[in-house]
Amino acid sequence: MSKTEKVAGKTKETLGKAREKSSGFRKEFIEFINRGSVVDLAVGVAVGGAFTAIVNSLVNDIIMPIVGLIAGGVDFTNLAIRIPNFFGTGDEAVIAYGNFIQNVIQFLIIAWVIFMIVKAMNRINRKRDEKKATKA
Repeated sequence: MSKTEKVAGKTKETLGKAREKSSGFRKEFIEFINRGSVVDLAVGVAVGGAFTAIVNSLVNDIIMPIVGLIAGGVDFTNLAIRIPNFFGTGDEAVIAYGNFIQNVIQFLIIAWVIFMIVKAMNRINRKRDEKKATKA
């Protein structure tokens, strides 16, 4: 057997092993994707993105203007502390604490809605479990 034939044989053998590993990886990946929990997660992320847009609109367009009126006409998005640059180069630093207040309110609304959903789901599951217990 010539040196070229030996190299060709080893190359063929190496490619065969690589295909087997690739096939196993592909199969494992397909099994992972087809699990219900991955699909559920993808749906949850999509719904969460849409929900975030709704909450942002609720806070920015409805709640914060009302809070601003109650607070004496303050627009929270414009609340900031400006720190001048004492070194003479570049712009001043801006600490936009109004945006922080707005984000805290958004977080509290999202947390409250999620709490209410979990509470409702727990109530439904508890009733279902009670029905199963009485039938058994």
